[in-house]
Amino acid sequence: MINKFLRENKIAAAILTVLRLYLGYSWLTAGYAKITSGGFDAAGFLKGAIANPVKGPDGAVVFGWYVDFLKHIALPNVDVFNVLVPWGETLIGLGLILGCLTTTAIFFGLVMNFSYFLAGTVSHNPRDIFLGFIILTAGYNAGRIGLDRWVVPFFTKVSKKGTEHEKAKVTA
Repeated sequence: MINKFLRENKIAAAILTVLRLYLGYSWLTAGYAKITSGGFDAAGFLKGAIANPVKGPDGAVVFGWYVDFLKHIALPNVDVFNVLVPWGETLIGLGLILGCLTTTAIFFGLVMNFSYFLAGTVSHNPRDIFLGFIILTAGYNAGRIGLDRWVVPFFTKVSKKGTEHEKAKVTA
């Protein structure tokens, strides 16, 4: 019932637009600040997350696999992450504000939120994850009042033409 409301209702589309704009603004301003400061470096954050991993009540590291990822993949490739993080945040924000490829934008926003969360940064991440899942669940309706109204049907049409073309090659 709630799923149908989120995915099909026009009132839900309006509410989702407000949520989308709120999250989009948050993502856009965070990314833009990192890009324009000219000095964003994730190395300190990564080193801190590795040195102080999330621990359970018994003192054991909860997300050991994530600490290993940070230590062996993210930190050695920090230059890549120094580009991906600010530009990713900015593009997620633009996608959400414009309502363009909304489900893709919120999916990657959730990936980033969970990455921060697994590294031990709580802050506003639980709220953003909750709102992000509402937007992701709504699918197309979350971007209906936005560019997705035109972008999604275009990609659907292009995708169908490609499928028809592939079927024609197979039967020929």
